[in-house]
Amino acid sequence: MDINLLRKKPFHLHDKDLEWVKSTFESLTTDEKIGQLFFMVGYKQDEPFLKRLAGEIGVGGLMCRSMDKESVMATVSALQSNAKIPLLIAANLEAGGQGITKDGTKVGSNMAIAATDDPELAYQLGRVCALEGKSVGANYAFAPVVDIDYNFRNPITNTRTFGSDPERVKRMGAAYVKGAQEQDVAASIKHFPGDGVDERDQHLVTSVNTFSPDEWDRTFGDVYRHLIDEGAKTVMVGHIALPEYSKKLDPSLKDEEILPASLAKELLNGLLRERLGFNGLILTDATTMAGMNIPMPRNELVPRSIENGCDMFLFTKNLDEDVAFMKQGLENGLLSTERLDEAVLRILGLKASLSLHKKNNIPSPQTAETVLRQERHLNIAEQVADRSITLVKEQQGVLPISSERYKRVLVYDIESEANALGYQKTSGLAASFIPLLEAEGFAVTRFEPSGIYEGLQGSFGEMREQYDLIIYLCNLATKSNQTTVRIEWINPMGVNVPIYMESIPTIFISTENPYHLLDVPRVKTYINTYGVNDFTLPMLVRKLTGRSEFKGISPADPFCGKWDTRL
Repeated sequence: MDINLLRKKPFHLHDKDLEWVKSTFESLTTDEKIGQLFFMVGYKQDEPFLKRLAGEIGVGGLMCRSMDKESVMATVSALQSNAKIPLLIAANLEAGGQGITKDGTKVGSNMAIAATDDPELAYQLGRVCALEGKSVGANYAFAPVVDIDYNFRNPITNTRTFGSDPERVKRMGAAYVKGAQEQDVAASIKHFPGDGVDERDQHLVTSVNTFSPDEWDRTFGDVYRHLIDEGAKTVMVGHIALPEYSKKLDPSLKDEEILPASLAKELLNGLLRERLGFNGLILTDATTMAGMNIPMPRNELVPRSIENGCDMFLFTKNLDEDVAFMKQGLENGLLSTERLDEAVLRILGLKASLSLHKKNNIPSPQTAETVLRQERHLNIAEQVADRSITLVKEQQGVLPISSERYKRVLVYDIESEANALGYQKTSGLAASFIPLLEAEGFAVTRFEPSGIYEGLQGSFGEMREQYDLIIYLCNLATKSNQTTVRIEWINPMGVNVPIYMESIPTIFISTENPYHLLDVPRVKTYINTYGVNDFTLPMLVRKLTGRSEFKGISPADPFCGKWDTRL
């Protein structure tokens, strides 16, 4: 690789920065170069482990799962103070600073931002993510998600996307990148070549983007080309196959030889580097996912991921074993010296572009205290809640609700525990929502099945006599390693299924998955919030009671293409 490529977009290095890259690169042993390829993950403060990562192995980066701010800062401090070369410190800063610390602001999901239809709020999301992440030591956002949510059955994209319109995804993604990178935090557009077409999860299987080359160029390709032109510093590559494009670029490929993009040289080099002109850093998605491990033995995929075009290797299944596989790959020809050097130069180039070599990369508790959850960030979160909540369909005359019209309210809550390693979903919403209704003067009963079969729910006559309004509060979040996001009704016979719509006014509120009309198609009043931040539930009650209008627009088809969902 010509080191002068680091002068170009997206690195834009000047002479002194380039000299640091050159001198640092020349000082590295082969083992130290290999160490730089690895991007690890941290769940907790673990001093001996962190010192080994930074000092002995010399890893290039670490992703923090969300922890309290003290633990994050201690983790980063241990790494940076023991590292020969400053580390990239990343997090899933997709929805706000809470992606790296539980003390951060949750602004809103990508889909909530999209529902406002305002790129300025996407810019502010990127800015808040960067400022709050930086305050505890991050310099890298594993965001924005620029997948396109074409398939409502996909269990992982969902509210993590900006919706199903490529133009909106492009506008919002570019605004996020600008907001983050203006604060010297690298953005990572993901998950190339694009999730959201398949209904399967790459955590569990090699998923497939079935688009033809022409379809891909008009949609995902247009999004990636624009964000690359806008200067996105890195691309995260998914374990997602793009078979029609792979075969176009390499007609000799047989179907059984088609690999996920994270291992596919024709996609990494032919499409991403050459056709789209990407000069930045390419990072694999988590290499622990089944989608990468199914097609190839681990001892081969570790070195081949770098040889075939990726620059960094995200996570390990077994640290010592994977480092050994990378070294063995270099020795036996699965990884060339040329590709190793090229990858390391781009890693150093990214670090220099973020000025990590010029900074004290130890976070300051005083800065974190000032930046996290500051009033401006909370105001942005409140705006997102206000402008995103969407009234998808409405039975005339039901809204607004008041305790004078509907004194006695029955609340059905449908929830599941969010994945502890997921994306900071909120659980236990009914306990917060019901007091807000009671403060408005409603007499609220929370549905609890009890007794024998016939006593699980009141008779038809009793239900009509006891309740003036029924509200469903459904909080089923998408999460990794989940194959579907559907409502599982209570046995026997789905005793909590909405069956009183023709007799008792019924409102269905989905706080997470926007596609629940698939399971409650005849509900006449349906609302999506696309996630919950500190302001969502109070704002929702304001809208239900008519003190605030519904402003959100649906960024994807909430009717799931079904005729009965519109009834």
